[in-house]
Amino acid sequence: MAELEPNSVPRHIGIIMDGNGRWAKQRGLPRQAGHRRGAEVFKEIARACQARGVQVLTMYAFSTENWKRPKEEVQSIMDLLRRFLKDAKKYRKDNMKLRFLGDRAPLAPDLRALMEETEEGSASNTGMTVNIALNYGGRDEIVHAVRTLAQQVREGTLNPEEIDEAEISHHLYTAGQPDPDLIIRPSGEFRTSNFLLWQSAYAELLFMDVLWPDFTPQHLDQALEEYARRNRRFGGI
Repeated sequence: MAELEPNSVPRHIGIIMDGNGRWAKQRGLPRQAGHRRGAEVFKEIARACQARGVQVLTMYAFSTENWKRPKEEVQSIMDLLRRFLKDAKKYRKDNMKLRFLGDRAPLAPDLRALMEETEEGSASNTGMTVNIALNYGGRDEIVHAVRTLAQQVREGTLNPEEIDEAEISHHLYTAGQPDPDLIIRPSGEFRTSNFLLWQSAYAELLFMDVLWPDFTPQHLDQALEEYARRNRRFGGI
């Protein structure tokens, strides 16, 4: 990694944390064990990204479609998140700013309160921003933005001809942040699963054949090296 130039490190990385259940099944463990291990890897990779100069990291933790999973598994994921948020103060030395992307309305009141407390408590941190996409869906995010813009037009505070790409971006959950330069999906799957659909229009995509609980800083370095080799033209020559 010492060979990479600072300007070849992506400002914003998105990671689809996938493969927890399969990792557990391979070991004869309950799926919850895979999610617990995946949560530990999340912390390790977040620190590794900050050490490598990444400015924004967005982790896909729970999608709007994940509610279809067994009730016990959903509850286990939410309990893991509770424990992480209650322990968040322990990680203040990491100087990371934590934010949450997604629709919070369906979440339990105590969880929403913990999320708000975590965001407020880390707002003054000056290190990397970590977005946790929770009850998040790219299409749902765009619908939310369009409804907000439509309401502004109805109220007369916005003219339809004023709606452009910048205005839509301003109403997404990631408003004010750079679009992702690199999206990584472990687990051997080849799709982005409704993740940052608008923002990833020109992101480099990298699919890796490793389950998320086995993902290491070395895998991250491989991804960054691959990213550095890519020629990003953004429609030009």
